[in-house]
Amino acid sequence: MREPGAVIVGAGECGARAAFALREEGFSGPVALIGAERHLPYERPPLSKDGMAVADAPGMKTIADAARFEAAGIRLMLATDVAAIDRHARAVVLGSGDSIPYETLLLSTGARPRRLAFAEGSRHCLYLRTHDDARAIAARLQPDARIAVVGGGFIGLELAAAARGRGCRVTVVEALPRLLSRAVPAEIAAVIENAHRARGVEICCGVSIAGIADAGEGVEIRLADGASIAADLCIVGIGAVPNAELAADAGLAVDNGIAVDRCLRTTDPAVFAAGDCCSFPLDVYGGRRVRLEAWRNAQEQGTLAARNMLGADEPHSAIPWFWSDQYDLTLQIAGLPDEGAHVVRRDLGGDAFILFHLAADGRLVAAGGIGVGNAVARDVRVAEMLIGRRASPAPEQLASSDTKLKSLLAA
Repeated sequence: MREPGAVIVGAGECGARAAFALREEGFSGPVALIGAERHLPYERPPLSKDGMAVADAPGMKTIADAARFEAAGIRLMLATDVAAIDRHARAVVLGSGDSIPYETLLLSTGARPRRLAFAEGSRHCLYLRTHDDARAIAARLQPDARIAVVGGGFIGLELAAAARGRGCRVTVVEALPRLLSRAVPAEIAAVIENAHRARGVEICCGVSIAGIADAGEGVEIRLADGASIAADLCIVGIGAVPNAELAADAGLAVDNGIAVDRCLRTTDPAVFAAGDCCSFPLDVYGGRRVRLEAWRNAQEQGTLAARNMLGADEPHSAIPWFWSDQYDLTLQIAGLPDEGAHVVRRDLGGDAFILFHLAADGRLVAAGGIGVGNAVARDVRVAEMLIGRRASPAPEQLASSDTKLKSLLAA
């Protein structure tokens, strides 16, 4: 590939969607998609959700097979490391020393698990990010195995639910006073905590790790309060760090990830970034800069980045959206709950409910709901549209199950 074209570094959800979108938008030049993993691009959500719940090794849900990449004229370069970006020469330098020229470059390098210093060097402490990570964890979720999960966020709790479903004995350790404290309101977190406790998961909140040491075929986790947990496996899920080093080393601005503008363009007009690795301004929240680690965001930004690489100059306007499945419960969140000053609850029946978050001026800025199956999906979707329209619905209408949310869209 000596003719400069479109080069994408990072062959996950975002990068793969961008590569196909370039072709769908009519780009006929060379397209190279470079990934560090040996696998075809695949979906990550199943790794901690339904894929972990089966006794066999988790299957891989690929985004497309090799034939489809070939048919689209996408040069797929797997198991390939990128060492540097030469912005002056407009080339990506590979670990092998070879270089690939680009006309436009997309960085969709994703994120990696935040490391726990106490866990370094342990044979019995694992992290989840890749398909290979999932296989290693799944192989150890045997009936009656003692599983300790460090971190009470989404990944940790989804893995706790999967392990419990496989018959493991599970303990969750969270340093903050409650589960999901950075992600969801306390009222929703309490429902999730109760679901775990009802199924036998032991939860320890407000206590930090003092040390971790391998002990025979297992591991001992010492807590700051003097207690200890003996486990066969410790799964660490304490957040993620954006892979922004390539950008930083190339002199691009970094601000909680690779900093991009409304059109996903970095401080170099020929270089774009999208997905988990980048932070971007959201107009609907007054230009607040955010970084999202979410499946749908990776899809949306991959497609948008492709259009903007071709000159569309289209701003990112999608509302943040996230979901989590744990046991029979599904949680969905649209918007940014911490933008709200007031909360209105709407009961949907069957213990399902939605919390609407209103700004001080009455504008709807977020909605989060939880219930069995798809109980909250439709209303959260309508709320997402209301947020995008910067609507200010009356609190009493939001609270009343007699009010059809779609009628508020018409208003």
